[in-house]
This record gives sequence, C-alpha cells and structure tokens, in this order.
Amino acid sequence: MEKEKAKLMFKLAFSKKNWGHKFDRLEHYKRFQNLKIIVKDLSKKGWLLIQQKPNYTNISLNPKFKAEIIEFIEDKMSELKGMIK
Repeated sequence: MEKEKAKLMFKLAFSKKNWGHKFDRLEHYKRFQNLKIIVKDLSKKGWLLIQQKPNYTNISLNPKFKAEIIEFIEDKMSELKGMIK
C-alpha cells in the first residue's frame, strides 16, 4: 500500500501540481483500490489537505511537508528520483 500512496502523491505533485491552495476532486482517483484508507492515513500525517464540499471532496498536498513528501515518493518509486521539484 505504501507504493500506492506514493503513486497518488506523485500524481498530485507532478501531474496536477496540487500543492496547498490548488485542489482536485477525490473522484478523479477512483483507480486506486485503497483510496479511502490512503487518504485517511495521509491526512493523519498532515501530508494531505482535505476540503469537503456538499457534493464532493477535494484533496491537495500540504506544502508544509513538501520535502518529506518528495522524499517518500522517491523512496517508494526510485525511478522518479529528481523529477519532482
């Protein structure tokens, strides 16, 4: 599941560039099998920001933990070293 967490955070960080004030709908990440568990774990660590709306939920990476998040992604997905700034 750790690699799945890294993949979700990589998608948010690299593809979408969702850091801080830029949010994306949680429904766009349905392909992740353990999405609810992953979101719960990452939000407990403070790495994921969650914004509840009446009809949907938004997520974004917390810029306060940018260095730790990048280190985690690169540790779990070594082929991506140096790609995320």
